[in-house]
Amino acid sequence: MTGPHQDQPLVTGGTDLDDADAVLVAVHGRGATAQSIVNTVGRLHEPGLAILAPQAANNTWYPHSFLEPVEKNEPGRSSGLQAVDDAVTTATDADIPTENVLVLGFSQGACLASEYVARNPRRYGGAVAFSGGLIGQTVDPDDYEGDLKETPYFVGCSDVDPHIPVERVRVTAETFEQLNADVEERIYEGMGHGINEDEIRYVDGMVDALF
Repeated sequence: MTGPHQDQPLVTGGTDLDDADAVLVAVHGRGATAQSIVNTVGRLHEPGLAILAPQAANNTWYPHSFLEPVEKNEPGRSSGLQAVDDAVTTATDADIPTENVLVLGFSQGACLASEYVARNPRRYGGAVAFSGGLIGQTVDPDDYEGDLKETPYFVGCSDVDPHIPVERVRVTAETFEQLNADVEERIYEGMGHGINEDEIRYVDGMVDALF
């Protein structure tokens, strides 16, 4: 498809893709940039890991809360999902199998990353949602079909996040379990909207496992 995000750059970091053995696709949050998420996940870098980060037009993937009806966030949502797919395809075109591709996002980017993986089930190297969940006014696990073949999936969020209700995190985890992912759900008391050291340590282990 073509949409608002299809003419935006793909920012890279880490090992050059031609020399990489694994890829981290990193999706930034609302108001942020691809370079900012590359900087954030740079501490996860291992030799042989390439980082690919799509950029949203005007730094926002879709205009409203991810809890709104899906149609209110079009065409940004679908264009954003295509941007994630384009990044994954860039990796696979470089002969990196999806088993060695980890899709990660923060906030709005976590919602897109989760939605992409759940809508395109296969074995990935992993998927990570830092403060995010599946997109839509409601989420029914039965609306998602397929087999993630025990793809590791991490979702972490505060119990008082002003943007991400705990209930959405839990139904997202339930959906991924139903899709046969290996789910790790962590709810942090009073954290706010951000990424903490416990999350970084856990995801660092997921990155290590790619090698």
